[in-house]
Amino acid sequence: MAEEGKETSGCPPASPPQSTHFLQDVIFHGKFKLLKTLTPEENTQCQHGLYFQDGQRHVDYILTYHVKRPGGARHARHTSRLLTDNPLARSLRRGPLAAARPGQQENHPRCGRPPERAGHPPAPRPSTPDPELGLQTQSLDDQEDDKRSRREEFEKNLLDMGLELEKDEDVKTPGVGFLKIHAPWNVLCREAEFMKLKMPTKKMYAVKQSSSVVEKINSLISKVLEPLHPSVEEHKIKNIKHLSYTFSREKQHLFNLSDKDSFFDSKTRSSIVFEVLKRTKCTKAKYSMGLTSLLCSGIYTAAYPLHDGDVSGEHAEPNDRKLLYEEWASYSVFYKYQPIGLVRKYFGEKIGLYFAWLGLYTQMLIPASVVGVIVFLYGCATVDDNIPSMEICHPKSNITMCPLCDKACSYWKLSTACGTARASYLFDNPATVFFSIFMALWAAMFMEHWKRRQMRLNYEWDLTGFEEEEDHPRAEYELQVMQKSLKKEHGHGSQRKEKGKTDDEKLTCRDRLPAYMTNLVMMLLMIGVTFAIVFGVILYRISTKAALHMSSNPITRSHVRLTVKTTAAIINLVVILILDEVYGAVARWLTVLEVPKTDKSFEQRLIFKTFILKFVNAFTPIIYIAFFRGRLVGRPGSYLYVFESYRMEECAHGGCLMELCIQLSITMLGKQLIQNNLFEIGVPKIKKLIRYIRSKREAFQEEERQKRLQRYEIDHFLEPFAGLTPEYMEMIIQFGFVTLFVASFPLAPLFALLNNIIEIRLDAKKFVGELQRPVAARAKDIGIWYNLLKGVAKVAVIINAFVISFTSDFIPRLVYQYMYSPDGSMHGFVNHTLSYFNVSHFQDGKEPMDPLHLGYGVDICRYKDYREPPWSSTPYEISKEFWAVLAARLAFVIVFQNVVMLMSDVVDWLIPDIPKDISMQIHKEKILMVELFMREEQGKMHMMESMQASTGDKEKCSSNSYPIPVPRQRTTPQPNCNNANNV
Repeated sequence: MAEEGKETSGCPPASPPQSTHFLQDVIFHGKFKLLKTLTPEENTQCQHGLYFQDGQRHVDYILTYHVKRPGGARHARHTSRLLTDNPLARSLRRGPLAAARPGQQENHPRCGRPPERAGHPPAPRPSTPDPELGLQTQSLDDQEDDKRSRREEFEKNLLDMGLELEKDEDVKTPGVGFLKIHAPWNVLCREAEFMKLKMPTKKMYAVKQSSSVVEKINSLISKVLEPLHPSVEEHKIKNIKHLSYTFSREKQHLFNLSDKDSFFDSKTRSSIVFEVLKRTKCTKAKYSMGLTSLLCSGIYTAAYPLHDGDVSGEHAEPNDRKLLYEEWASYSVFYKYQPIGLVRKYFGEKIGLYFAWLGLYTQMLIPASVVGVIVFLYGCATVDDNIPSMEICHPKSNITMCPLCDKACSYWKLSTACGTARASYLFDNPATVFFSIFMALWAAMFMEHWKRRQMRLNYEWDLTGFEEEEDHPRAEYELQVMQKSLKKEHGHGSQRKEKGKTDDEKLTCRDRLPAYMTNLVMMLLMIGVTFAIVFGVILYRISTKAALHMSSNPITRSHVRLTVKTTAAIINLVVILILDEVYGAVARWLTVLEVPKTDKSFEQRLIFKTFILKFVNAFTPIIYIAFFRGRLVGRPGSYLYVFESYRMEECAHGGCLMELCIQLSITMLGKQLIQNNLFEIGVPKIKKLIRYIRSKREAFQEEERQKRLQRYEIDHFLEPFAGLTPEYMEMIIQFGFVTLFVASFPLAPLFALLNNIIEIRLDAKKFVGELQRPVAARAKDIGIWYNLLKGVAKVAVIINAFVISFTSDFIPRLVYQYMYSPDGSMHGFVNHTLSYFNVSHFQDGKEPMDPLHLGYGVDICRYKDYREPPWSSTPYEISKEFWAVLAARLAFVIVFQNVVMLMSDVVDWLIPDIPKDISMQIHKEKILMVELFMREEQGKMHMMESMQASTGDKEKCSSNSYPIPVPRQRTTPQPNCNNANNV
């Protein structure tokens, strides 16, 4: 077994026994083997802790635990040893081996006392107990003893599972012990078969290159874009591919096992060990506990695989991590494609799919950004030809508008809104309708393109046919089941519980009913909090506008609207950033209350709650401005009031689209710059600085400390991997900004593109250099995130239809031009949209305090609405023009929504989900696999026939092995039987 599990590496073999080496007793399945530690120079050559002390076995996984140092010790105690806990090991330690080396144990500085069992504390030294602290110390010691005993049992079970373990407590990190885990070859083969891992076989085949025109064009494009490809082997197009097959120990001859060290890479080895750790149980307590339960209860403090090596430094050896840092995590390669193959090789398929999706999304933003910029430039180029804004800005325009607020505001000239009208046209022109249709089709194209890209990656990564199996129960679920079983046992008054009965227990809907009710109430409460804050910002705008209008400074009064819009948008941004963090914590707390059984179920529920809360938080202020502001105002003389004193705010003459654009731009840019980039850059740096200050010991500096730390110690100080949910969530919200209100902000794709170029390299740097290495997880798709993307794309069509119809003036302009314009032009449109009001009809106490603000008295003022004039038989009633415009708006919504969705479905139907070449290659693989097994069966048949023939010959020889008198003339030649008749 020891020889079978032995693996070679670049590390030097163990040096011959020396007097300065501490010899260790190692037991593997009853076989005794003597190992020794390496010299410091040899240990440095073994890549600073990437291998066991023998310099041959690779560390596949690390578990850390708390170590209580003995008080008063002035010298470090070397506790790096291999774990054994069986009778043979104990007898060897206590018996002949100890007797054979009495002098060495007495004289060696590290062997001044008898050797200790792995996982047990040192022998207690006599001391005088403190009567005041005795009880507390005893309680803490009992807790430590309980944790130690559970660790011992768990580690013994890991040994029984075939893993090899080694402890190291003599480290530069005080209070932390490290358990190094290695999976030998037989364990890797067994678990790879259980996990149904697809591995490359010896059989290779040529990837067929199509000779069609499209393929030739693609080949030409690839040559042109060659400088944009990263300099990594995994990114190069290969014309030959290994045939992959699910690993089986019975069919090892199919695989190329000439180099067993590299057959399973470090990512696969760590994932195999993690599966063993999750499946191993600790049953020394009354109820079984898995690794997640042990981590949750503090028996182990952390669990992580090791990074391959350093990313920088003079002595950093070439490794995948260093290559990723240079070709992926550097801002100097921002213009290059991502090395997705190498990302998948190092981090696993799940993280590889995220970065592949993010890269494709960023690529697809390029055409959307170009079209958005063209639409914006079209608005800039044609703003001087826009007749409505020219009428507003005309110097002879003498239209007097009604006050914007009570008392403090006075009458104002429509020409003062010239700047707002011209700016609104930049985002409210006929091109924005085309851009909305384009973005709806763009979203459909993006979704289809991603499905094809996903299938191509599944083929390249050998994930075709992969199905996710049910995950192991979470620690919290096991704890709840254990508590439920304890309550049942206590209720029945029994003193003993049958073994295995806990496994039959499960949490029902009745058990989770309080959690479900809490979830419902808290979700509604959080959404209510968002609405309340939006309402508070509305009150801020109303009160601030009234206060600024009363200012004695003419400059302040002239910029009231812009000041209020901008400050309110900034307040909304700050509130959104704060509530995002709060809602993330609340969503996780609510999900924990539900106690989902598996990690997958936990992740899906957490994603759904977080998405709902953050989506409502980000888009509620925008939805209010787009669809509600200015529509709940009333009219002069009969305004709608809040708290009987605050008049509801109304839109500017150019409409609310400009304010919607300001809110969108500030919120989107603020979230990207502050939350996505500044937090992701600044927070990890601050945390790293804090960890450095806390861990700084003695007088050596950081550089010297890094040199003296082992690889597993350096990784211990990195941030634990918290999952991909924050990364995906940030991009999904951005996708909402790009698609939902793109009719009002055509530059949104451009800002998203610039952000994502930085985001990719920022995330890459974080994954490679600042996070502990995640456990590689297999996945064939992005899961629930695809459904959320599809839902956002569908909702975007409806929202953009309503934005064009109700928020912009696109439909009123069309109705006027084709129904009411005398010459079919837009001349007179502004006057058509304004109604008349007799100032004598103001309510008492609501009229302006300075009615002569314009220098003359006002009898009739105008306001934007479709109402009858005061001299009609039905004054101030809604006019027929209003109903005509409303009917046109609703008709446009219905037509736009159905036409765009039909076009999206056509795009979905025209583009196949699986690329044709990939479908052909998958079919070819199946045929080759059948041929391979047929040849194997034929070979077995030939072998059996030859064995049977050989057996028949031997039987003939055996029957003729004794001399029988036969007449000479009847002697016949016998088959050659290797002189068998001479026996």
